[in-house]
Amino acid sequence: MNDKNSAPVVVGIDGSEASIAALRHARDLAEVLGRRVLAISAWQLPAFYGGGPWAYDWDPAEDAKRVLDDAVIEVYGDADPDSLSKEVAECNPAAVLIRRSKDALMVAVGSRGHGGFAGLLLGSVSAAVAEHASCPVLVTH
Repeated sequence: MNDKNSAPVVVGIDGSEASIAALRHARDLAEVLGRRVLAISAWQLPAFYGGGPWAYDWDPAEDAKRVLDDAVIEVYGDADPDSLSKEVAECNPAAVLIRRSKDALMVAVGSRGHGGFAGLLLGSVSAAVAEHASCPVLVTH
């Protein structure tokens, strides 16, 4: 378990505007507190995934890495700072953020990502993280 004095600010990235705003908030908070940021992009194949000829050209891990890299460039610029770590995980996004919350100062997530119903205020990931995280959670709109 991490010493809470060195615990990072963890942020979930899915490429949505809300997740990029969460990354900005995480960056600012971490800078003020002298902490690191751990930016995580997670993916998993849908339960109904059946492959098909189009699937051979799709690499979900590479897509998740690209989404993470694009978000980091938008918030930090072209060079990753030493205070930033990036992780791509093959896992349910809520599960990996909840697991990482055990060693985090805070978890930041967007209120809604790509997917879900437009009328919902909180997406399934942000709601699950807010309910089950082991640390404070910042949900950005």
